[in-house]
This record gives sequence, structure tokens and C-alpha cells, in this order.
Amino acid sequence: MLCCFPKIALVAAGLFFASASIARAAEIASANDTARFLAGMQPSADSPLVPLTQDPAWQRHARFFDSAFAQLDQRQLSRIAAWSDANLAAPRPTMFYMFSGPDFLYADAFFSKASTYVLGALEPTGPVPDVMKLPRGGTGPALSYVERSLGSILSFSFFITKEMKVDLRAGDVSGTLPILYVFLARSGKTIHDVGLIWLDDTGAIHGGDEAAPAHATRGARITFAGNDGAERTLYYFSTDLSNSGVSSSGFLKFCEPLAPGNSLIKSASYLLHGGNFTVIRDWLLANSSSIIQDDSGIPLASYDRRKWRFFPFGRYEGPIDKFPRRYQRRYAALFERSQPLDFGIGYRWRTSESNVLLSVRVAPDDAAHSEATAEPAQQTPPPRPRRPRPPPPELLGPPRYFWFPRY
Repeated sequence: MLCCFPKIALVAAGLFFASASIARAAEIASANDTARFLAGMQPSADSPLVPLTQDPAWQRHARFFDSAFAQLDQRQLSRIAAWSDANLAAPRPTMFYMFSGPDFLYADAFFSKASTYVLGALEPTGPVPDVMKLPRGGTGPALSYVERSLGSILSFSFFITKEMKVDLRAGDVSGTLPILYVFLARSGKTIHDVGLIWLDDTGAIHGGDEAAPAHATRGARITFAGNDGAERTLYYFSTDLSNSGVSSSGFLKFCEPLAPGNSLIKSASYLLHGGNFTVIRDWLLANSSSIIQDDSGIPLASYDRRKWRFFPFGRYEGPIDKFPRRYQRRYAALFERSQPLDFGIGYRWRTSESNVLLSVRVAPDDAAHSEATAEPAQQTPPPRPRRPRPPPPELLGPPRYFWFPRY
């Protein structure tokens, strides 16, 4: 009989820890407390997450994020906010950020006065984060996932797509929502509500608890408030923005009632320079009051100069080596008269190499004036008289071929 006591003790201990885990999982942490916890910030005093902040893994995580975000704010975010205050005279209620990934951080830095944020990218939304349901010992790995996922944007101002394809599908905390939580918390926002949603083909929103067809555009809706207490809404949609993808989804139909808005495009892999993203490019040009971009955004040749005014900032040094055929002569000529820029952004993230183009749509009256004062179009010249006899082919020399770039 004595030999059975150790086994009984082990079973009892196992039952104790199992019941403790079940009890912890039964407690519910608010979305705002979850966001603060993932961001390395103290949750509210009555939150069930408070005991988890005693974990050395969380305390190390908090110190790391305190330092990283303080440096990021000093180096970029506070300067971007000051730049926006000085240069965005009439911000719109809605901002659109295509090819964004979960980058609310820069959406807020450039457009802090927006009331509705619409982010669209391929990266999956994932489930609503619930730290209370992490397995025993899972807090450290979950926090490591968050740190790893944010590594490139904290250092260079953009996500590395190839790495995100792996990072955002790994671990017990996955998808873009944990990243959005961190950015909201570190931007001083208070999250009020979070829900998974999907769009049908007409752009209508459905709740995540409704059965969605396989081709539905899935996403999340987050309501939050800033320091001013005004309620704002962030939409993130996991969606294909290529011509075939965006034409067959309800994403742009959802966006249309929110337009016109201000748009942000950065580190967009020059996708809008090619022929497979003309639908979203034309939509942005038709539905934006202003566009802030680096040179990886909409090519300058796609803008109608009668409808837009351009304000270049920084220095254009051409694309990085990964995109060797995306140099723009018109862009370079425009930036010969640029204004100074005191922050880095985009693929050329060093301050001395970065460029920002602010394009502002001209008011209709101004556009009409521009057309009226434009140089008249040249008349079609009369046809030349036909030569009586063309020279023989053998006198023309070898045929000439002209090369045009393919996109």
C-alpha cells in the first residue's frame, strides 16, 4: 500500500494544476487589457492578467518594448505626427491604407485625426487573442512570437512579407490581430470592442458568427478611443488586391461609401507599377483626396497632372536593388525641388535617403481653371502627299526594332 502514495500524490497534483488552468481559462480578460499585456504594458488593476505580469518572460518583454517603442517614437513617429500637422490642411474622416499588413502604427502617425481606418492586405486576420487560454508555460512563446513579428517594422518601418507568411501562422497567438492590439496600445488607444467580420459580394458586413462562403473577404472590426475620448473604428481585411482578386470581392464596394478619404501607401513592392494592380490603383486615384506615398506607391505617370498637386519631401535615390527596374525619371525630376524630411520611411528607411510624396487632389473649380489655361491641343496635321513611288526595299537597310518595358 505504501508504494501507491507517490502515485496518488502525482495524480492529485496533476488534478490541482488542471483545475487551476481551467479556472484561469474561465476568467475573461478584456480586449484592452489583452492588448496592453501583449504590448508589455500593465493591464488594469482588476484584470485577471495581472498575475501573469509576474512572469519573468513578460517583464523582459515589457522592458524590450519600452525601449524599442521609445526609440521608434523619438526617431520617427513623433516627427511624422509633426509633419502631418504641418502639411495636412484638411484631413478626411476616412483613411485608406492598401498593402498595409497590420500596420496601424504608421496609419495613426500620419492620420491621427481620422475616425475610420481601412487597412487591406493578404495577411490573415487570425482569431481574437485570448491570453487566458494559453497553455501552461505558453506565455513566453506567445510574447516571443509578437516580438519576432514586429522585428522589421520596429527597425525599418515596414514588414517583410516573406517572414510574415511564417510568423503570422505560428504559435498559440497568431494572425494580424495581436499585432494590431500592440500598435493600438502603444499608440495610447483604449480598445472598446473587437469582432471578426466578413464581407459578401455587395460589400455588406456580416458578423463572424454567421456562416461565411469560402470566397468571402474576412477581417476584423475594432472600435477604440484615443486621448480625446472620441470613438474611432479600425477595419482590417485580409484580401487579395490584384485585379482578379479585388474585382471578385466585395472589398471596394465596402470602401466606396467611405470615400473620398486620405490614402497611405508605403513599402508596397512597386505592385501598383505593374499591370496586375490597375483596378486598385485607379480606385485610389478616383477616391482619394490626398495620397501620401513613397516611390513604391502609385507611379507618377499614372497621375493626371491637371487634377493633382505634388509636394515632394526628402530625397529620391531610386529603388533598392531588389527592384532594379522601378526607377522613375519623372519622380527624380520632381524631387529636384523637394522640401526637407526629418524622418525615414519605406525601403530606404534612413532619413538621408527617404522620400515622401504628398499628392493633393485639386478642387473641381481649380481643375477647370487648369484645363482652361492649359495649352491648346495641337490640331491634327493634314496628310502628307503620297510619294509617287517608294524606294525599293533593298535600299531601306535592315528593319529596326523598338523595345518597350514589360510590367
